[in-house]
Amino acid sequence: MVALAGVPGSAGAQSGTSASGVLSPGDSVRISVWRSPELSGDFVVGSDGSITHPLYRTVKVAGLSQATVEANLGRFLAGFQSSPQFVVEPLIRVAVTGEVTRPTVFALRPQTSVSEAVARAGGLNQFGKAGSVRLRRTDASGTPREYYFNLNDPKDPVGSNPVHSGDLIVVERKHNFFREIILPGVGLIGSVASIVLLIDRNN
Repeated sequence: MVALAGVPGSAGAQSGTSASGVLSPGDSVRISVWRSPELSGDFVVGSDGSITHPLYRTVKVAGLSQATVEANLGRFLAGFQSSPQFVVEPLIRVAVTGEVTRPTVFALRPQTSVSEAVARAGGLNQFGKAGSVRLRRTDASGTPREYYFNLNDPKDPVGSNPVHSGDLIVVERKHNFFREIILPGVGLIGSVASIVLLIDRNN
């Protein structure tokens, strides 16, 4: 576990930033082809790195730079149009869970920040702990790592970092002293008092 919140310019928070828009299996790609609605839409990236659609199944997009994806798609579309005009946009798969209003998996633009992803989930509910939100991210070597950030700090180096494919953001439940300490204590005292009263009655 690596805690990076409040460490400006942390290498851990910045690692892989240039790869934030690189697609992985399970992500999506949004293709808009001018005057060709039949070639346009949002398509999921398959396990082999290609687009899971009958038309685009030969087009590889996973693990490639945006420029390479555009070049691959341009060559493919050239088989349908002489000078294809199109826009291709990666959509990164990010899960937001825990104490948020709408926990779910999102397909987000790569420029979306980690904090903005939490906002897309409706923000924190009444139990959410804003001061220490957990980000679970797999690094380039395939090792999962954890970072913490403060949602109340717009300059937090982790929260302001762009989302990466497969990110898991978990909003923890904030502690309640009365609920977690006082009430159990009162219950224990009540149980002890009941036992003492029962013993006293039997003597």
